[in-house]
Amino acid sequence: MLNSLRNNWFSNVRGDLLAGIVVALALIPEAIAFSIIAGVDPKVGLYASFCIAVVIAFVGGRPGMISAATGAMALLMVTLVKEHGLQYLLAATLLTGVFQIIAGYLKLGGLMRFVSRSVVTGFVNALAILIFMAQLPELTNVTWHVYAMTAAGLAIIYLFPYVPVVGKVLPSPLVCIILLTAVAITLGLDIRTVGDMGELPDTLPIFLWPDVPLNLETLMIILPYSLGLAVVGLLESMMTATIVDDLTDTSSDRNRECKGQGVANIGSGLLGGMAGCAMIGQSIINVKSGGRTRLSTLTAGSFLLVMVLVLDKWLVQIPMAALVAVMIMVSIGTFSWASIKNLKEHPLSTNIVMVVTVIVVVATHNLAFGVLAGVLLASLFFANKVGHYMAVTSELDVDTDTRTYRVVGQVFFSSSEKFLASFDFKEAVDNVVIDLSRAHFWDITAVGALDKAVIKFRREGADVEVLGLNEASATIVDRFGVHDKPEAADGLMGGH
Repeated sequence: MLNSLRNNWFSNVRGDLLAGIVVALALIPEAIAFSIIAGVDPKVGLYASFCIAVVIAFVGGRPGMISAATGAMALLMVTLVKEHGLQYLLAATLLTGVFQIIAGYLKLGGLMRFVSRSVVTGFVNALAILIFMAQLPELTNVTWHVYAMTAAGLAIIYLFPYVPVVGKVLPSPLVCIILLTAVAITLGLDIRTVGDMGELPDTLPIFLWPDVPLNLETLMIILPYSLGLAVVGLLESMMTATIVDDLTDTSSDRNRECKGQGVANIGSGLLGGMAGCAMIGQSIINVKSGGRTRLSTLTAGSFLLVMVLVLDKWLVQIPMAALVAVMIMVSIGTFSWASIKNLKEHPLSTNIVMVVTVIVVVATHNLAFGVLAGVLLASLFFANKVGHYMAVTSELDVDTDTRTYRVVGQVFFSSSEKFLASFDFKEAVDNVVIDLSRAHFWDITAVGALDKAVIKFRREGADVEVLGLNEASATIVDRFGVHDKPEAADGLMGGH
């Protein structure tokens, strides 16, 4: 136990503490910006980021991964907050956590293996587009000062890392916010600030049960949002875990991570925070800054709250243009620009899956719908492709008047018609042999196709012999097939 505690918490103390502080500094602008996207006070996102990061440090399945309020989740909350208010969002957050805990116990974390890379790319690209679109209201019907500040912010973000020494130490988004806030205060610019969006927290979060009626009507209101939040949160968390696994050459417990995300979201909702999940960008920052264990995640959440409580008077003066610049940077960094180049190199089916995922997400503003559409489409393309890897050859033995059909490949719902079309039922032969030693039968559609083939040959007066079924195929054929069961076969032949 002591060895496990050391490995998970204290094997990299200096690196984890420093990485956690860097992540906390970078979390502040994003937590505020994501709160504004969702249409709630900045303190809702800040409380959520603090609570989720601290809780997930103890109960999560992936050490060193950062979870907090995210853009993907915030985008799903906009309509709920606009139509029903903050209290219903808190209730939806609690239900989201319950769904995620259930998903963990049902071991749904392993389902990520069914999400193809093209779907993940489409998911990431759509997220980037939606984050960018969410910034457009802040850039519409504003003075030229806002455009100038936004452009200056982007210049600082992308050029500051090239400054010797300090450029590698301080996160450029934080430098952007500090410099633009100083300029706005010094010049007395009349532009929107974080303070205009709502009050920042000045106290520690307190236990807060959502002030909503506990009835079926409330459940029907929050249920669709909670399901979407749960799915998107787990998808982004599982994808982030995969990335961190690769970066650190370690493994994670996906199902424990599902449960951990659920517990963290319940904690967030009870402390006045919104739902969140793992953050791809912040997790990469943590790992590249030296964070490896749970201590880095705990440090990030704790230091975030300390800074908010101590520096609140300065945070309210941050110009919105600075946060817009940060979010544009996030969207640019999130978008997979290589996917555009790969459109010429990747197969058409892969490109279609990626593009459809993006289109559905952008059209519905729901990442879960896009991922579902992408997974279904990818499955159809895969089934169609595998269905083509089935061939039937035949040869006639004139001496015995026997036609032997040799089936090679996978027989299932997609290839069953091709399987049937490969037989010549009108050929006048006494014997037919169907050799299945190099074939595999996957489902009842395939078994049904075999039954039809055998029975059609028998109708034409041929003796049919089926050979070579492997153990798995023989099991499903024995269970569902009727060609070797006289009574059932007679029924299928119409009593002939």
